[in-house]
Amino acid sequence: MKKICLLSIACAYLFAGCAGKSTHEGHDCDSEREAHTEEHTHDHEATSKHSSEITFSPEKAKAAGLQTEEIRPGDFTQVIKTTGRILAAQGEETTLVATLSGVVSLGKAPFVEGAAVRRGQTVLSLSSRNLPEGDQVLRIRSAYEAAEKEYERAKALLPDKIVSEKEFNQAKLNYENARAAFDAVNGKQTASGMAVASPLSGYLKNLQVKDGDYVSVGQSLATVSRSNRLVLQAEVSEKYYSSLPAIRSANFKTPYDDKVYSLGELGGRLLSYGKASDNQSFYIPVTFEFDNKGALIPGSYVEVYLLAAPVPNVLSVPVSALTEAQGIYYVFTQQDQDCYLKKEVIIGDGNGVSIRILSGLEAGDVVVTQAVTQLKLASASGSIPAHTHHH
Repeated sequence: MKKICLLSIACAYLFAGCAGKSTHEGHDCDSEREAHTEEHTHDHEATSKHSSEITFSPEKAKAAGLQTEEIRPGDFTQVIKTTGRILAAQGEETTLVATLSGVVSLGKAPFVEGAAVRRGQTVLSLSSRNLPEGDQVLRIRSAYEAAEKEYERAKALLPDKIVSEKEFNQAKLNYENARAAFDAVNGKQTASGMAVASPLSGYLKNLQVKDGDYVSVGQSLATVSRSNRLVLQAEVSEKYYSSLPAIRSANFKTPYDDKVYSLGELGGRLLSYGKASDNQSFYIPVTFEFDNKGALIPGSYVEVYLLAAPVPNVLSVPVSALTEAQGIYYVFTQQDQDCYLKKEVIIGDGNGVSIRILSGLEAGDVVVTQAVTQLKLASASGSIPAHTHHH
């Protein structure tokens, strides 16, 4: 009986030892599995970070024209982005009108949009010689000569009271009116008819007639524009009305080139801003005047960046430094001589030249501003650099 009890106790210890060993061995497997999972996650993170780096040799950078800029906090002007139109300034355009009724006869100068004209140059001629009413210039001359004779006769008879004061005044009025009409055409006759000359040097636009057309007195024929001074008229949404008093200048971009023009560099000045919108529009006009130092076309529509009060201590990058993929914006920062890092950034307002960075960059970061496309292609290739410089 005693032996049986001892045997039972021994078996109990034996089972307890086996159970403990089994539990310990299970714990070791879980630890190994967790370690393997942690190691795999670490490797994945390292690969992800590793893959955002691009190796770009100095030789390739030079050949691509790569340029960089160190980002520092500075003043950034508040921007209202909108659309607008370039117009001719007051006094920079004039309309040619018909001085008499007649048939249009084009001269030797090209009568086409954009053709250059000089001050005093004949643009076209008007003739009424073959019309049923007869030559209007001859009729104006005859009327003037008759009115002049009647006036001289009345003036000579007035002292002797042969004509009344009323008759004399009427003759004088008729004479002055006839002389004004004659002066308007005198000396302007050509072989083709009455010459219509340009009152200023510029170029033709808004051509409204062609050779052989019949026109009436006062009818518009064409516009001559010299475009030395232009007007930028921006249309601003009513929601920005409270910000309009802070507007000081503007940048704009035309649809026919990629250049951003600055009114500050074009001698521009703010003329006015509307105090209300009309019933036909929900936009308020803001008007600037500036020098036309480039090949700017009056009448063209432009993108406008209205510049208000500057905000201090702001990080910004040139527009050329940004790249976009599926609505997410990135820049490339230089880590060392041949290593670049792709960084996601959150952007704010832009003024056409630079963009405000809300997050993603720090002061002192060196950002690639030119040849960004080449780095983007290298990043999209999916190749991992042979070595990395930063981890």
